[in-house]
Amino acid sequence: MAEGTKRILGASCLFLAAAIWGGMYVVSKYVLDYIPPMTLLLLRLLIGAGTLLLVMVAGRAPWVRRGDLPRMALLGLVGFGISLAAQFIGTRLSSAGHGAVITSVTPAFILVFAAVLLKERITWIKAAAVGIATAGVLLVVEQSAGFSLEARAFWGDVLLLIAGITWALYTVLGRLAADRYPPVTVSTYATLFGILFVAPAIPVELGGIAWQALPPAVWWGTLYLGVVSTALAFYLWNKGFTLMDASTGSLFFFAQPVVGAMLGWLLLGESLTGRFLLGTAVVIAGGVLATRQSA
Repeated sequence: MAEGTKRILGASCLFLAAAIWGGMYVVSKYVLDYIPPMTLLLLRLLIGAGTLLLVMVAGRAPWVRRGDLPRMALLGLVGFGISLAAQFIGTRLSSAGHGAVITSVTPAFILVFAAVLLKERITWIKAAAVGIATAGVLLVVEQSAGFSLEARAFWGDVLLLIAGITWALYTVLGRLAADRYPPVTVSTYATLFGILFVAPAIPVELGGIAWQALPPAVWWGTLYLGVVSTALAFYLWNKGFTLMDASTGSLFFFAQPVVGAMLGWLLLGESLTGRFLLGTAVVIAGGVLATRQSA
């Protein structure tokens, strides 16, 4: 495959994955009113793992050798047992606005982890591109009341920071694993191990909860979270990083809060300001700068 074609395909995979995760916030905002966060995360992983297993078998993708199982277990622990769990709980304790801002540290830490683990060179242009895109995200997510220092919100923000850093580590570890196995295999095993790490928290979370009949939209939303935002998006994310270097690919993560804000405006009636449009332009500028420098 020509180098230019690989870059375009990789960019498309990463942008689509980030866009799916941006839309995920609109769906999960509704579903979390009925299903608590860790339980919803487990359901999401179960559906996603089942979908990925079907794809693996249909495509005759290779199974992971016994000696590589610890590597996959580490992916499941970092990406799902820690990162997604911290994101769900942190958002519940803090706010979605804080989550969009704080987890935008992910691309910067991908740059760091890629330099340490993948030996990728950090250039001034790549560092500047991350800084520009981060500034764009800060413009998109308006905080009219500022950040709260109340204890509950503080610990929520700490968890969101952990979520952003550990997702960067998951991304780079997934890039290493993709040198041995195709992205669908990596995504499947990481999701399966994620189930093992998340499941023990469910009895604690569900203790004392009085369940009620769930509307059909909740089940459709849960199915979307499992099939689209887990199976499909994780595959696209891992696939994208096999086609371009991690530090450049990390910039496409910034599409997540931008798309989330846009869908919130379209579907939830949330305000769309001039600041949002300016921030979107700045994010795009950062991505273009990084991609041109990589080319």
